[in-house]
Amino acid sequence: MKRILFVCTGNTCRSPMAEAILKELARKQGRQLEVRSAGVSTVDGLPVSSNAVGVLRQREVSCTGGSKALDGGSVVWADLILTMTTSHKRNLLQRFPQAVDKTYTLKEFVGCDEKVLADISELEGLYTEWQMKQALGQQMTSAERDRLLELEKRIPDFDIADPFGGSMEMYKRSADEIEDALRKLLDKLGPSQ
Repeated sequence: MKRILFVCTGNTCRSPMAEAILKELARKQGRQLEVRSAGVSTVDGLPVSSNAVGVLRQREVSCTGGSKALDGGSVVWADLILTMTTSHKRNLLQRFPQAVDKTYTLKEFVGCDEKVLADISELEGLYTEWQMKQALGQQMTSAERDRLLELEKRIPDFDIADPFGGSMEMYKRSADEIEDALRKLLDKLGPSQ
């Protein structure tokens, strides 16, 4: 059974919506998935945003529980980790570099071709190199800097905007974007076993 972990900032908006929607989509398709969510910057037990709960209720999707802080146990548990933004992915990988082969943004995982994935891999390598050089008091070469900027411009935006504190309409747009990606995720995962 595939174990999927969704990650956002506070685990009160996007990742709980992704968790709840995927559980419901999987249930309707008779798929066996284990799904959890967590936040890179939260504490355990905060309530899910009332607007997120409202949007899910409109979709007849239940959402129970509260926030959970991202920890090593969740990272080890997951077969696939899907973040809501590139920033969440970087934060997670700085803390848990061993998760590099199973961590993606949700939109990156469902919508990339091989060329974009190669660009992302090269960009992440350049970021790592840059961090190492900074730690050693060194500078990037102008060629490295130019290549990093070129890749940043070329790679599409994989972020799902944070509706936190926004209107119900913002939450609905976020949930629509998440659900669209989750339908692609189920297609990508293939038929249920």
